[in-house]
Amino acid sequence: MNDVNSRMLRKLGNDEAFYFFTAIGNYTGQSASSLEEFLNRITEIDAKSLEFHLFREDFEKWMSSTIGDARLAESIKLLRAQKASGNDLRGRLSLLVSKRLKELKSASNVLEGKKQTKKKKAFDGR
Repeated sequence: MNDVNSRMLRKLGNDEAFYFFTAIGNYTGQSASSLEEFLNRITEIDAKSLEFHLFREDFEKWMSSTIGDARLAESIKLLRAQKASGNDLRGRLSLLVSKRLKELKSASNVLEGKKQTKKKKAFDGR
C-alpha cells in the first residue's frame, strides 16, 4: 500500500476521530475512527447530524485535514452546494464515501500485488 492510500485508510486515534453531533453541545454518542467506520456511521446516524455537519463544513475539513483526502472533501463540498438534506443527503453522502473507499482499496490492492511480484523476483534472483 502506498503512503497516501495507507494514510487515508488508516484507523485513527480518539483524538483524530470524527464525533457526530446534532447541534453544538448535543453529542450523539457516535464517532468514526476511519473512512470505513465513517461510512458505517452515516448509514445509521440521525439525518439531523449529517445536515448539521455538512452545512458547517465539518465533513470536508475532516476528510481534507485528518483523512488527507482532498478529492473526497471536494466531492462533499459539491454535495453541500446542492443543499441535500434528510435521507437524500444520507444516500448521496454514502454513495460518495463508498465509491471513494472502493477506489482507495482497489488501488492499494493493485500496488500491494506489484510489491509482492517485485519481492518474488528479487527472491528468485531475477
